[in-house]
Amino acid sequence: MSVASAASSSSTSSSSSSRNTERLPFPRNLSDFEVEHSPTKTLSPKLRRRRQSSDYDSEAKFRASVAMLIAAKARPFCAAGRIPVDPTSLILFFRSKSGIAHSVDFPIDTDHDMPPSLEVLIGACRPHSPSGLEDFSEHESLFYPPHLPLTATLEIANHPILESIRNTLFPALPTGHYLMAVRDKLQIWLTGSGMRVQPRPADMRVATLMVTLPVRFKGGDLVVRNADGSEEKYHGRGGKPGDMEWTAFMADCDHEIDPVTRGCRITISYAVHVKTFGPAAIQPDPLITPSDMFLDLLSPVLNMSRGSRIAFHLTSEYGISPADALAESLVPHLKGGDSILYHALKLYKLEPELRWSAGAYIWPLDQTVDFNVEIVDSPIVVNARNSIHGGIMARTSSPLRKGTTIPDPDGSTEDLRTKVERSGAIPIAAADITVLSTATSPGGVGKERVPFVHAGELEKLVVNVLLVVYVP
Repeated sequence: MSVASAASSSSTSSSSSSRNTERLPFPRNLSDFEVEHSPTKTLSPKLRRRRQSSDYDSEAKFRASVAMLIAAKARPFCAAGRIPVDPTSLILFFRSKSGIAHSVDFPIDTDHDMPPSLEVLIGACRPHSPSGLEDFSEHESLFYPPHLPLTATLEIANHPILESIRNTLFPALPTGHYLMAVRDKLQIWLTGSGMRVQPRPADMRVATLMVTLPVRFKGGDLVVRNADGSEEKYHGRGGKPGDMEWTAFMADCDHEIDPVTRGCRITISYAVHVKTFGPAAIQPDPLITPSDMFLDLLSPVLNMSRGSRIAFHLTSEYGISPADALAESLVPHLKGGDSILYHALKLYKLEPELRWSAGAYIWPLDQTVDFNVEIVDSPIVVNARNSIHGGIMARTSSPLRKGTTIPDPDGSTEDLRTKVERSGAIPIAAADITVLSTATSPGGVGKERVPFVHAGELEKLVVNVLLVVYVP
């Protein structure tokens, strides 16, 4: 074949290849992967549907709905539920103004029968303060005078209502705290009456619990509104036979009752308070009281330590990593003798604090045992402390005393001391703290552990907790 014909053939082949390439959905490049697009999925620009304005409106509404849902989930301010109790077992006892005792049996339907005792109860009630808050027809909401005796066979403590309130409204309540309900008032709404927002009680409550008694009614919805303006409305079952209803809401919420259109709505409200049986405190009111003997033993120690800072080792182990939490975070979890000692110091109006310590070093109150993710070269476990020998207090003189003897040919103890000092710890002697202990502590010394890597092996540095207090 001649050169001309070869060139013509090559030109024809090149032209054909070029035309084939032009028909491809994208320019051919041998360095890329070849991808075949399904023609059924490729739409002509003329066939592509433009998004209508209604689509954008629907998406905006959807996004707004999701945002409101997440906001409501993030901070619930009210909760409701039912009490699995037979209404026929409920009896309300009260004393009228004349001093005569009465009882009201349930359930009640005032459209069919008005029990005489309920009429006496209504007659003993007083209207809410007429300060322009009531404007529902000629009726006013009523409440039973708090100075008159009133009790019911319903015991809130016998049902997990407070636990439900804690889980829903107070999920972050620290360990050692619990909720306690104190009966507030009994309220009655007759046909045509309702209640606008009332002044908030100033009794340090954290929530309000309202239990609806089994009396038939219609209307009378409970409306709860928080500080942000969010609103919840509870229609309720209207006192129908079956489980009783309860509703709880935060103390910073306002509530009102829509007009009752039929029947009679009766509720008993409770003030929910936070209490603690431990030394920590949102509202400190511990149930633990150290014995007189323990206080008698502590008193001379404090008297002979005036003007100095003393410390005691905690004896229990709490399973909290010193690298992740401050020692002070153990306060709500104190138990056994640690809790008793903490309470005793509080009774003397002192300010005890918990701090991490290792060997003869102690970390500041606001620092964790943090080695900045550095590799510690020594697996040594240190556990030295000041001690009382022969009843005489003495501060530790050695900067680092080992609780267990481990061969140290390469000076790794000095390296561990450097790491500890870099993490913020200072010698106990430099902090002017005297650690009170005996040669053989009966309760032992509690140990927490900080993991670190040495020579490819996971080791743990033993860290103790010191209860430090200054005695003026």
